[in-house]
Amino acid sequence: MTRIILAVVDDLFFASKIRGTAEQLAVDVKFARTADALAEAARRDLPALIICDLHSQKVDPNELAKRLKADEQLRQIPLLGFFSHVQIELQRQAEEAGFDRVLPRSAFTKHLSEILIWIDHGVGAGRQCDSRMTFPVHISGPS
Repeated sequence: MTRIILAVVDDLFFASKIRGTAEQLAVDVKFARTADALAEAARRDLPALIICDLHSQKVDPNELAKRLKADEQLRQIPLLGFFSHVQIELQRQAEEAGFDRVLPRSAFTKHLSEILIWIDHGVGAGRQCDSRMTFPVHISGPS
C-alpha cells in the first residue's frame, strides 16, 4: 500500500523536486497551501509524513507544528522541516515547536529519495515515532 505524504512548500523548485522524486518512487504526495487545508488533509489521509519548508510565507511552520502536535489524532505523524543552512535559528525554533526532524536544504535534497523510500516502507501515522524521528543514521545534516 502506498502511503501518502503531505507537504507545505512554497518554493516551486523544491515542490517540483519533491513531486518528481515521489512520482519516480510511486509515492503519493499531496501539497497543501494553508494550515487549515493541511490539518484537514492530515485528518482525512493520516499521512506517513508531513514535509514543511521552514521558509514558507503562506504557513507559519512553527505554529503549524504546535497545532499538529497538540492534536491527539495528528501528533504521531512525523513532521520533517527543511531550511537554509545559514539560518540556524530556524532550526532551533522548529525543533522547539515540535518538528520531529529538521534538515538543511542540502541534506534534504540529497537524501529525498531515501527519505521517501524509508517512509513508504515502514513509518507513518499509526506507528510510533520517537521524538527525534530516527532516519537512517547518515541522513542527519549538511552534505
